[in-house]
Amino acid sequence: MSQLKLHMQEALEALNQKGRLRTLKTIESDQGPVIVYKGKSYINFSSNNYLGLANHKKLMTASMKATQKYGTGSGASRLITGSMKLHEELEFALAQFKGTEAALVFNSGYHANIGLIPALMGKNDFIFSDELNHASLIDGCRLSQSRTKIYRHCDLNHLEKLLKKNTPGKKLIITDSVFSMDGDLAPLPELLSLCEKFDASLLVDEAHATGIFGKKGCGLVEHFGLNPRHERLIQMGTLGKALGSFGAYICGAELLRDFLINKSRAFIYTTSLPPGVLAASKAALECVIKMPTLRQSLWKNVAFVKNSLQNIIPATGWQMGRCESPIIPIIIGPDKATMRLSENLFQKGLWVTGIRPPTVAEGMSRLRITLMGTHTRQHLKKLIGALKENS
Repeated sequence: MSQLKLHMQEALEALNQKGRLRTLKTIESDQGPVIVYKGKSYINFSSNNYLGLANHKKLMTASMKATQKYGTGSGASRLITGSMKLHEELEFALAQFKGTEAALVFNSGYHANIGLIPALMGKNDFIFSDELNHASLIDGCRLSQSRTKIYRHCDLNHLEKLLKKNTPGKKLIITDSVFSMDGDLAPLPELLSLCEKFDASLLVDEAHATGIFGKKGCGLVEHFGLNPRHERLIQMGTLGKALGSFGAYICGAELLRDFLINKSRAFIYTTSLPPGVLAASKAALECVIKMPTLRQSLWKNVAFVKNSLQNIIPATGWQMGRCESPIIPIIIGPDKATMRLSENLFQKGLWVTGIRPPTVAEGMSRLRITLMGTHTRQHLKKLIGALKENS
């Protein structure tokens, strides 16, 4: 056996011994509130399809029409022949939606973050990153080779202490707006104030806030009433969660867009998004703007589950997150207990994923409940009842 094969085999066996070997489960249906796996239906509490747009007729129709007109693929990178009219239309719509001068579309949230951060920051610069930031932000920091300082989760005092140290060079504070495993919110106004005080810029990852937060669904920047054209603010977000499509965006100044077109390797050296995806994303923005009832239904479901869980959790020994978003973590603690509870729910027809290290810290394994506006009250009651039985 070659050294490479031996390495892979030993690594997988080590994961298996720890009970942390991951495998895929293939879904046989769309990403609705009920999904099908091996011929059986499960109520889906693990999808980021928060507004139900991934299987909305308007998006599917737009995607099919664009595919019929422009074909299935873009054929090249944006700087060759892969920049289509649909790209520019979506980018204009995103800038209008987010209230910024310009926008640039990337192939995924991961691509956006590893393309943005290394383009902006280098070896002589300083990054200040929340300890619970998404892996794509962490990898972007690593690729930049900047001097990265990790501040305690949403701890403004700790962040300020780090900023006060003599730090020549550019400074960038990086945060998720809604944290993907805890569902809590970043203190964006205070972070922006620190940027002004210490001559730093702020990168906000709106992946789990776009389409959900704010009066118009623009995200947490809108929710807090911040100026989207603030010179120190850069917004990133995805098209594949609440917007139900695929890809990602970076919104900011026209100067930033021009800079990334020339300097972002993840933008330059990849085939661009296909026509069907671009058209679906633009249709999703229209749905978010014109159909506020999508968000209203989601937040009603969040309130119902939050109130119901508050009556259960105190007697269980579990911990519940702050429930500030459609992401509701129930922290069990040990890996095995978490996965056992997830399996018990699965046997009852409830798909609630157990999250364990390295995605979360040791001893912080949890059920990660994600809610959709298309969940019915009956779906939610079944979840609450099953949790009560297993508490």
